[in-house]
Amino acid sequence: MSDIDSLLVRVGQGDAQAFEDLYRQTSARVHGLARKVLIDAEMSSETTQDVFLALWQGAAKRFDPALGTGMSWIMTVAHRRAVDKVRSEESHRTRDLKWGIRNQDIDYDQVADTVVQQSEADAVRARLSILSAAQREAIHLAYYAGLTYIEVADHLGIPGPTAKTRIRDGIKRLRTSLQDTH
Repeated sequence: MSDIDSLLVRVGQGDAQAFEDLYRQTSARVHGLARKVLIDAEMSSETTQDVFLALWQGAAKRFDPALGTGMSWIMTVAHRRAVDKVRSEESHRTRDLKWGIRNQDIDYDQVADTVVQQSEADAVRARLSILSAAQREAIHLAYYAGLTYIEVADHLGIPGPTAKTRIRDGIKRLRTSLQDTH
């Protein structure tokens, strides 16, 4: 049994001096592996601390010298912690990116947008006079009162397909009229 193996066994039994010796002998290699996986110095230091905290809090009890060397076992623990940190950070980044995309402010001129919308609405209202009274009434009920074509039909006392046709034909006439002026 190597020196590191025996230190790990003693750490698993709660020996504080063995933990200090183990840390002094292995922390540079653990930190180096974490740094290689994580690149970021701060995250590497945190991961190194996590590894040794886990060893002190009981992970060392799981070390079995019959299955391999203590150093390879510690490096496996360190590698797993570093990979978990990478996955966690990637998950945070992805979640933050998705949130940012969903909640980003759209940079546009709201005043100009309102003016354009108002101008378009005024143009449509001005063209309503080209429609028949029946089409105008059906469109008014559908678009200004918010009724469905079935509700428009019920309100006017006409069949549903008739209401749908009046609305569709009226919209076509409005579209044609608006396109002719632009």
